[in-house]
Amino acid sequence: MKVKNAPSPTYAFGYKNPPRSGNEINGLGETVKRRARHVFHSAGLDVLEWQALDDFFSFINLWGVFRHVLGNVWQLRRENGPVNPIHAEVHDPTQMTETIKAEAIKCGAGIVGITRIPDDAVYEGYTIDYEYAIVIGLPMKREEMEHVPHPRAAVEVMRAYKEISHVAIELAEHIRQMGWRAKAYGNPNSLEILHIPLAVSAGLGQLGKHGSMISKEYGSNFRLAAVLTDLPMTTDSPVDIGVEDLCASCMRCVKNCPPDAIFNEKQMVRGEEKWYVDFDKCVPYFTKTYGCGICIEVCPWSEPDNGHWLSETLLNRRNQSF
Repeated sequence: MKVKNAPSPTYAFGYKNPPRSGNEINGLGETVKRRARHVFHSAGLDVLEWQALDDFFSFINLWGVFRHVLGNVWQLRRENGPVNPIHAEVHDPTQMTETIKAEAIKCGAGIVGITRIPDDAVYEGYTIDYEYAIVIGLPMKREEMEHVPHPRAAVEVMRAYKEISHVAIELAEHIRQMGWRAKAYGNPNSLEILHIPLAVSAGLGQLGKHGSMISKEYGSNFRLAAVLTDLPMTTDSPVDIGVEDLCASCMRCVKNCPPDAIFNEKQMVRGEEKWYVDFDKCVPYFTKTYGCGICIEVCPWSEPDNGHWLSETLLNRRNQSF
């Protein structure tokens, strides 16, 4: 995909007194492991160091985006609720896993995986008292996302978030009817959890150079939600679909990023060497363009029907080199 008429990285807004670097808050350069901290887009009541820009992003956003945000806020009143006192016994966790995955697809999910909740998927200062996460993904409409970084694509992003949130809510309600606790996490600005580490652990795909998930099914052209529950299930494992092989040499997202925010090499972040996007460069442009999205759409993995072929080709090439 080629980007059309991307705005320049110049801004009619800015901080009179700039906050602490978002890269510092995110732990760029730190060699000791720790949990992530909130820096932007939080559902909590605490005022973030970058709160002014976050508020500005909300104030300037489009009615089409705001309409979907309001719709999601309304439906998320059902994210949690009473649990059926009649407890469905689980004699075969493997069979229950298949049943729940089928129910997720029936509710509208495109892809689904299950994981125990890893420590790096929980924000610093929070605890989770559920054992499992059911992680679901839903593709965005490619014909709409081809308009990044312009308003039409921004509306599609929030439409997809609202839809995947609805899927998570329906699935959580189904599990509560079975007599097990379950809470839907359909707000992309979650207070307690990070969706990408959950999705990696649940086997939905791998982290790409652009800092977003890549799956075989949709590339990066999809959104995530989750249901946290105590329902006994078997878990999936992280997968290797060849993302590292391509990201090591591919420059598509790097060259197409107007603010030059994508590192071409992995960075040390909170004690782990990983792909990382420069927060201080990315977020102002993200704000100006109502959410940008260039990097995930120019990614070769996001081309329709390209993921399975790419994965097979890359893994075969790797095996032949040994």
